[in-house]
Amino acid sequence: MIARQATAVAIGNRAVLIEGEPAAGKSVLALALIDRGAELIGDDGVLLAPAGNRLLARPHPTTRGLIEVRNLGLLRFPVREEAPVALVLRLDEAAPRFVEEAERIEIAGHALPLIRLWPGGTILPLKAEQALLRYGLFPS
Repeated sequence: MIARQATAVAIGNRAVLIEGEPAAGKSVLALALIDRGAELIGDDGVLLAPAGNRLLARPHPTTRGLIEVRNLGLLRFPVREEAPVALVLRLDEAAPRFVEEAERIEIAGHALPLIRLWPGGTILPLKAEQALLRYGLFPS
């Protein structure tokens, strides 16, 4: 099991890892996705555990159930115990305007699809959900 500096939410039965520089908006995106029905796995730190051909995201014990919301502090949320990572989203000011296919990132020996999203705008949660539908592993 490895610890990774990322935020993770479960959308349905799949986990999305949200990565980016400090203050890129990882927690804000997670909060918006939770408002749309996602479940928190971990904010600003998750545990990743290989399980066969999948990589499971789990809450980190030091931040379990907490999201840091700027101007409000640490807020407590219910937690999903684990979900297989289906997609990595990287919040990136230099994200490409168009993609034809997902990039690949290897984490703990698992090749995962990676989509870079521009962190601005009001429809970022919709983009994240569409990225999972179009590029995520383990479609339902």
